[in-house]
Amino acid sequence: MKNFIFISPNFPTNYWKFCNELKNNGLNVLGIGDQPYDELSTELKNSLNEYYKVSSLENYDEVYRAVAFFAFKYGRIDWLESNNEYWLERDAMLRTDFNITTGFHTEDIPRIKFKSKMKEYYKKAGLTVARYHLVDDLDGCRKFIEEVGYPVVAKPDNGVGASHNFKIKNDEELVDFYGQRHEGVVYIMEEFVNGIVNSYDAIIDSKGEIMFETGNVSLGSIMDIVNEKQNSLFYILKELPEETRKAGRDTVKAFGVKSRFVHFEFFRLLQDQEGLGKKDDIMALEVNMRPSGGFSPDMINFAHSTDVYKIWADMVAFDESTKPKGESNHCGFAGLRDGKPFAMTHEDIMEKYGSHIRMVDRIPEALSGAMGNQMYLATFSTEEELMAFYADVTREK
Repeated sequence: MKNFIFISPNFPTNYWKFCNELKNNGLNVLGIGDQPYDELSTELKNSLNEYYKVSSLENYDEVYRAVAFFAFKYGRIDWLESNNEYWLERDAMLRTDFNITTGFHTEDIPRIKFKSKMKEYYKKAGLTVARYHLVDDLDGCRKFIEEVGYPVVAKPDNGVGASHNFKIKNDEELVDFYGQRHEGVVYIMEEFVNGIVNSYDAIIDSKGEIMFETGNVSLGSIMDIVNEKQNSLFYILKELPEETRKAGRDTVKAFGVKSRFVHFEFFRLLQDQEGLGKKDDIMALEVNMRPSGGFSPDMINFAHSTDVYKIWADMVAFDESTKPKGESNHCGFAGLRDGKPFAMTHEDIMEKYGSHIRMVDRIPEALSGAMGNQMYLATFSTEEELMAFYADVTREK
């Protein structure tokens, strides 16, 4: 029996489904988290063979001792994973220290976590990347801006989501950014790309072959959603465009990805942009070596009448899966921001779109900055129907 340690299996709340499918496939599923066992959902408790509570997942020594305990009790640990961006470096450290070979080790982290390092591998995939400058002093920033022009975007080179990202449009905002940046954090400054984020989401086997693939489109940037407290709107595509498929597969090969669920982000240009490409071209943004966040796995399931929790667990257990895709639709996410004077009430939305709604829930506080507060997932056979739904639910009085 393979021993699988799942780090933080209780967050996001839907991640118990990964554990459940692992257990269904005969794995010994061992959880490590900082939530008391009695507070875990019944579904998660039933999906774990054992749970080890630590006082803080931030405390490496304590998590290390938890892994050591499981190794002593159950034998060699075959897999260790969180499927969570925040813990990617911690996962890699633990795999390195316990010689767990089924995932990234510490030496792999720079190319998959640092935005400046990703660019080299995106170039190997044949993709265009935005010009960049690692922030040093104001003079260095100004020289870079002389080359690319305003606006520019600045963000932590090793950051999660859109935390502490800046869109800088003039000299005054440049000085403001320089004063607000976090000390000790390396920032990357990039030329602004006028594009819509398109993703490539895939489950990849141990040979680097694609077991499942799809993609999404984001309406608006995560940076603006976070900084301007906008609603969050994105959708899983009914059909993956061929150019996105090619870019995604080429990126899998360039990064040497194996045995993972990935979420790669690209820009689709909204206009011709010198040095980057023509309108509708696909260019690189960043890689995420984990599933798309929040309820995205459920959205993929609704969009394609499948079960990516099972496909991923089958990859772990058997390196193959027989779970097929069924009928496909667009699956839209509407994350509505609390406090906005929406024209439609919850009851109005359910009355008009109830036959399309697949899930309604509150977004966990830790994810609400990028995803809004009240979530609706809905499927539609056409993009026109989906856009009409978005227009309705976001319309204000």
